[in-house]
Amino acid sequence: MFEGKKGMVHKLDEFGDDHIGSAAETPLRADAFHLSNEEKRNCIEKSVRDILIALGMDLEDDSLRGTPKRVAKAFVDELFAGLHPDNKPRLSTFENTYKYGEMLVEKNIVVYSTCEHHLLPIVGRAHVAYISNGKVIGLSKMNRIVDYYAKRPQVQERLTMQVVQALQEALGTEDVACVVDAKHLCVNSRGVRDIDSSTVTSEFGGKFKDPDTKRAFLDYIRLDTNFE
Repeated sequence: MFEGKKGMVHKLDEFGDDHIGSAAETPLRADAFHLSNEEKRNCIEKSVRDILIALGMDLEDDSLRGTPKRVAKAFVDELFAGLHPDNKPRLSTFENTYKYGEMLVEKNIVVYSTCEHHLLPIVGRAHVAYISNGKVIGLSKMNRIVDYYAKRPQVQERLTMQVVQALQEALGTEDVACVVDAKHLCVNSRGVRDIDSSTVTSEFGGKFKDPDTKRAFLDYIRLDTNFE
C-alpha cells in the first residue's frame, strides 16, 4: 500500500460483486467495429426501449418518449466513445530541448468513467507523471488520454494501466506513473451503499518503482494547488 494525499483512502475497496481483475486490454469482440455508429445507436435505442417497457414505464409520456434515443446517443457518442480507436487522441511529442530532467506531474485530472459490472458511474481524479527520456508531451494530451480510456466500460485497475502504457509508448520511456482515486456508484449507491469509501489504484513504471522517486511523486500529489 502507499501513502497518498490527505484524505485518500489507503486500501482497495470492492469494485462490485465478485470482482475479478483482468488484463490491460479492454475485452472487445473481433467484430466490435463492424457496425456503424448509426447502426449501434439504432440497436441500443431498441434495447433501451425494451428495458423501459419491461420495467413498466409509459414511453408515451412526454418525459420518457425520447429517452431511448438519448441513452443510445450518450452511449455511442459520449460515455463509451473511448471504445473506438478512431477517437484516440494523437499524442504528439516534442524534443526536450530545455533539458528538464525532473518528473513532470499532471494532477487532479477529472475521471468520469463507467463500471463495467453494473454500468454505473465512476467519478474521481487521476494523477499522472513521467520523467523525460528526451521527449515531452503537451500537458493537455495527458488529460485527453485519461479521458479516452475512461470513456468505456471499465475497471479501475485496467484504466490505470492503460493510461501508463499509452504514455510509455508515446514517450518512449518506462518512467511513467499514474494514481487514480475514485468513487464507484456500484458501491456508493447500491449493494453496501457506502457513500464515503473510494478506491485507489496505482501503476508505477521504470524509475517510479524506486522508493524515493515514488515518494517524491506522492508528495507532489499532496501539494495544495488551490489557487482561488
